[in-house]
Amino acid sequence: MTLALAIETSCDDTAAAVVDSHWHVHSSVIESSIDQHRAFGGVVPELAGRAHLLTVGPVVRRALLDAGLDPHHPAIDVVAVTSGPGLVGSLLIGLSAAKAYALAWEKPYVGVNHLEGHLFAPLLERPDLQWPIVTLLVSGGHSMIVLQHGPGHHEVLGETIDDAAGEAYDKVARWLGLPYPGGPEIDRLAAQGSATVLTLPVSMTGNDLDFSFSGLKTAVVRATEKNPDVAVADVAASFQGAVAEQLLRKLRHALATHHNLRGVALAGGVAANSALRRGVAELASEFGVPSYLPTLAMCTDNAAMIAAVGLYRFAHDGPSDLSLGARPNWALADVK
Repeated sequence: MTLALAIETSCDDTAAAVVDSHWHVHSSVIESSIDQHRAFGGVVPELAGRAHLLTVGPVVRRALLDAGLDPHHPAIDVVAVTSGPGLVGSLLIGLSAAKAYALAWEKPYVGVNHLEGHLFAPLLERPDLQWPIVTLLVSGGHSMIVLQHGPGHHEVLGETIDDAAGEAYDKVARWLGLPYPGGPEIDRLAAQGSATVLTLPVSMTGNDLDFSFSGLKTAVVRATEKNPDVAVADVAASFQGAVAEQLLRKLRHALATHHNLRGVALAGGVAANSALRRGVAELASEFGVPSYLPTLAMCTDNAAMIAAVGLYRFAHDGPSDLSLGARPNWALADVK
């Protein structure tokens, strides 16, 4: 059995975890700096980097202790870390820490793609998962549909051509005067409103699998300017309905055009959204396949999923060179 320590610092959460090659999570620690960013309505890269610098050491120590390991001489086999995509300053803190631990403990080091981590997250909760599956990966910075032939073997079928869905949520929330992060606030309000009050456009209605959300964001601004008395809950419900309709319509087309699928999964931070979770479960039932909906702990950025990828990549590709640095724009399609 191989044991990995992983570090994740791609954005504002500092995370560390210990996971073994049987996909058992021995520990997972996350320290959020979101309170520092809330006043600014979004993540401030410099503040995020400073927070990682202060917390990465204590977070790693807690992860090792929670796993029952000696924090000075832990019995681990590999150190994994997010190399990208993400905020370059944040990534550099995690990478520097991971390299230091690898050198000090004389252990191999593996750089991991953060998006591939989200694809591996279902395995940590369902190790018996059968392939192939289609995954809707939706986060603050990315929205895509991925065909997974097996662990580490994936094909991007479609992705956003502009704003990601999570980014659109945050921008619309800011326009409505809601606190950051906007996604949970809009989801909460949408449950109290009506999605039929405002007629908002659903973009990219063709048979391709790409998304677009920038026009929807603009449409919300114009609609609320023309109808200033519309309740915020109704705006939230109308906006969320339009987002979910586009995502689920594309996902339905992917399920209809790819045969012999063994499941459909939801991944990424926006996987916590109630409308998407319902919609994916309904599509899975419609097509007669299992749905893999992550727990809320696995929706957020975490190091357990990074450890899972690190273990796979280490077993199949060997360690990374210590010269591997931050790759802030590392696309999932470029992971081979």
